Amino acid sequence: MWGLAALSSASEEVSVTHSLHRFGQYQEMDFVWQVYHAKGINDKNIPEKLRTVMEVVKELGSENWGDVKTGPIVCTSEETIRSRLTVQSRLRGVFTRREQVVRFLRRLKELDLGLSVIIAGELSQVLSACQEAGLTPHTVNYSIGVFGRTDLLPDEEVLGVTSMCGHHMVAAALVERLRERVRRGAVSAEEAGRRLACLCPCGIFNPVRASKLLAGSKGGETGGKKRGSRA
Repeated sequence: MWGLAALSSASEEVSVTHSLHRFGQYQEMDFVWQVYHAKGINDKNIPEKLRTVMEVVKELGSENWGDVKTGPIVCTSEETIRSRLTVQSRLRGVFTRREQVVRFLRRLKELDLGLSVIIAGELSQVLSACQEAGLTPHTVNYSIGVFGRTDLLPDEEVLGVTSMCGHHMVAAALVERLRERVRRGAVSAEEAGRRLACLCPCGIFNPVRASKLLAGSKGGETGGKKRGSRA
């Protein structure tokens, strides 16, 4: 089950859920991180603190990250993101390995910036990473699935890609088109994943996982099973 654990200095800001509802394969390589602050509570020197966070995620090799007001690192320069940080900025990104999550949490614990830190992923992995880092989550949110006419949703491969942008800025039709191009060898899975990641301004879209989902159709029929159908 996918869940979210928040380690907070400002409880008003931790109950975000747009990163929870991710579907499909390779979720074991998908860990969303977010760093938040609350207006009037812990919003002093935010640009400076976020620049410190940027150095941490760069060191750990976060596969994608950014500030929603500027865009993700996959298609925006680091200098642009850095220069446009304001008190309204919030950094978000994604790791592909649990060990990155542990090191990230340990490092931010050491820095003690007074910010809320949110990790989303397979809940057992997220909770164990928090424990290994010596932290106890302040809040835990769960995704309990999708209900209703699930037969009208895209197939699971496509939904696995589109659901990595919690604000649905990645269209299913575009994913289907790129999946077909990957299958035909017209574009690499890595390039297709990067293009899709550019459409998610938050920076939580995982281009590495996307490339694996898109490559899953290479050499075979496009399309996976529909959501709500039995394997």
